[in-house]
Amino acid sequence: MRVPIRHIAGHLVWSTHGSVWGVYRLHPGPDAQGRREETVQGTYVPTAVRDEQLAKITHLTRSLSGAPQLFGLCAQVDPGEIALRMIEGIEPAETGPGHGPHPWVENVEATLDLLDGQEMHRRTLWLAVPLQTETGGLKVSASLGAAWAELSPMLGMQPVPVARREVTAYREQAARVEAALAGGIACRPARPAEIVWMIQHALHRGLREPLLTEAEASDLFGGQIRDGVLRSPSYADLGQVRLQEGGVDPALDDVDELKRAGQITRSGRKAWWRLNTASPLRRRWLQVESDTGVGYQAQLALAECPPAVSQDAADLFAQLETLDFPVDYTVDLTLVPAEKARDQVRRKKNELIDQADQYDARPTGMPASLTEAARDLGELDARLSRTSVEVEVQSVTVLTVWGPTAAVCDARARALAALLGGADYRAVRPAGLQEALFSLGLPGTVRPGVVREFTQHQISEDWALGGAFTVGEVGDPNGMFLGFDLDCGTTRPVMINVADAPKVDASASMGIVGDLGAGKSVLEKLIAESVWARGGCAICIDRTPVREWATFARTA
Repeated sequence: MRVPIRHIAGHLVWSTHGSVWGVYRLHPGPDAQGRREETVQGTYVPTAVRDEQLAKITHLTRSLSGAPQLFGLCAQVDPGEIALRMIEGIEPAETGPGHGPHPWVENVEATLDLLDGQEMHRRTLWLAVPLQTETGGLKVSASLGAAWAELSPMLGMQPVPVARREVTAYREQAARVEAALAGGIACRPARPAEIVWMIQHALHRGLREPLLTEAEASDLFGGQIRDGVLRSPSYADLGQVRLQEGGVDPALDDVDELKRAGQITRSGRKAWWRLNTASPLRRRWLQVESDTGVGYQAQLALAECPPAVSQDAADLFAQLETLDFPVDYTVDLTLVPAEKARDQVRRKKNELIDQADQYDARPTGMPASLTEAARDLGELDARLSRTSVEVEVQSVTVLTVWGPTAAVCDARARALAALLGGADYRAVRPAGLQEALFSLGLPGTVRPGVVREFTQHQISEDWALGGAFTVGEVGDPNGMFLGFDLDCGTTRPVMINVADAPKVDASASMGIVGDLGAGKSVLEKLIAESVWARGGCAICIDRTPVREWATFARTA
C-alpha cells in the first residue's frame, strides 16, 4: 500500500496527490497545565445549550471552504492507561521500615483486573483542511513534487524536499484557517505523531493498534528545515501491509482445501466457484494483513438520507455511540457557496419541467415523486436565498466497522446497516469499492471519483444537525475509577477527581441519585476514601446516630 503522505511539518501534510493539508484535533481535552475549555459533557443537555452547540457547528461549517475532511476515529484504550491516570499526581509512599505499600495501590490493581480483556475505545475528532495558496509557482511545485513522489520509489530515490518559502507560505495560510475556526469548536493543531497514528489506526483495525496516548506525547515523525529545505523521515514503512477485498477467512473457508488446490492459492486468483469459498459478492469486506496479524474491515457508504427529519432524531453520528462496537466515520465535504448552489437548483428545476412535459404524454400521467422533488427544490432555493453566507454541503460519508474475523466484521456491518435503516438512512457496502472507501479515511487523500455517486446534498444547518462535530463525554481526565458510561454501548471507563475541581475552575458539586439501599452512602465513602488515599483531605458532617462516618474513617 502507498502511504498518501510525502512530508509532515508540524500539522501541515504534503500529500502524494499534490495537495497540502492542515490537520487539527477537535475537542483536544486538557492542555499541558491541566486546563481545559469549558464544554458540556454527557448526552442530556438543555435545549438552550443544544441550540448554542448547533449554532457553533453551523458557523464552523460556513467558515470552511474547499473540500475539508472530518474524521471520527475510535482510539483504542489500554487498561494500563486507566491505571496511569489513576496514579497521576500521587506522591510515592515512604519506603522506610514498617511502611506498607501505598494505600491507593489496591484500588489500582483491582481496576486493572476488572478492565483486563475489555474492548475499550474513546471517540476522537480530526479535521483536515486543504490549503490553497495564491502563488502559482507553489502550486506547480506541489504538483511536480507529487509526480516525482510516484516515480521516486521505483528509482530508489527520496521524495523531493520542500523549500522553506513554500513551508512559510502554507503556514501563513494555515494561520488564516485557524483564525476562521476560532469561536466555533475548541481545536488545536495536530502533532506529527498523531497524524501518523491516524494511518496506523486505519491499518490496525481489528488488531492491537498503537495507542493514541503515546502519540500525544511523542515528538517523532516530524520534518525539519535544514539548508533551506524541509526534510522528513521516511513514511514508507507505514504501508507495509497487504490489502485484499473479500479476502479468505480461515473461520469461514476451508483453508486446507485451498492449499491443496495446486496452482490455486489463497489469493483466489482462479475461479471462485471451483473452491470451497463463498462468492466475492458475499465477501464484502477488506482484509488487511500486516506484521501484527490479519484484520477485517467493512466500509459502508451513506447512499440515501431522509428528505426531512425532526431535530430530535437528526443526530445520526450520536446514534452510532449506542452500538456495542466501535464505528469510525469519515466525512468528505465539498462546500458550495449559496449563489453557485442556487444556479444548480435552477438547472434542476428546468430539468423537472422537461420531465413533467414528457410524462404528460403518457397515459399514467406524472408520478408523485416529481411533485415532491419540485417542493424540495423550492424549499432549498428559499433557504439558500435567506442569507448570502449560506453554503450547500455536498458530503460523502463512509462508516467503518471491523473485527478480528470476517464473521464478526460482517455481523457488525449488518447491525449498523439495520440501525441506520430504522432511522430512514440507507447504508450500502459496495462490492469492488472497499479499498477506495478505505483510502478515503487516510489523511491527505483526495476523494476518488468512483465514490461521488454517494454524494448527499444538504444545507449547512441541516448537516450540522447530524452531530458530526460533537462528542459525549462524562467524568474527569484522571482520578478514581468510578464506573462505566451507560450512555454508550461500548466499554468506556469514567474517572472522577473532585479534589482537582478548584484547580481547573470547575464545580466540585455532585449529586448521587438512587433507590433506598442502592448504595449511595457506599459510593460517597468510596469517593472520600479515594480523596484521602490520593493525598487529599475529606471533611464529613455525620448526622447518623451510629456515627457510621467515624467508623469508616477509622477503618480507612
